[in-house]
Amino acid sequence: MIKLIDLQVYKAAMEIGDNIWEIVDKWDFFNKDTLGKQFVRAADSIALNIAEGYGRYFYKENKNFNYYSRGSGFECTSCLRKAMKRNLVTQEENMQLRLLFEKYFKLINAYIKSIGQTTVKDQLQEPDFIYDSKKSENLENLLTNDEMTNDQ
Repeated sequence: MIKLIDLQVYKAAMEIGDNIWEIVDKWDFFNKDTLGKQFVRAADSIALNIAEGYGRYFYKENKNFNYYSRGSGFECTSCLRKAMKRNLVTQEENMQLRLLFEKYFKLINAYIKSIGQTTVKDQLQEPDFIYDSKKSENLENLLTNDEMTNDQ
């Protein structure tokens, strides 16, 4: 069985949490106390729910915690959208986080689908299994249209 810390989806979730922490840590008290705390809690919840599900004995429980993780990811994309509107994150930080979320959502969906299916699990454990992201052709579209939630 693959170790939790070796799961690509867990690594991506940890990276999201660390990046959001670094961004929010620079904000002033009011922004940290309002949107910042929620943003960091949701970001940390992404990896924490993957870990909790990993530790469960039954596949159904594991899947449920990964659904919670995915929900926290969506919560974070809403926080990011609010932070952009309030000029709390730079265009560069926004782009970096959006790319991380794109990677995470593809990985979490594949991971959820694989839970309980030995053949797919074996594929995820292969060292050659690497997330393959197509680069967005239109940067402006990526910055204004969140493909994860279908918002315009």
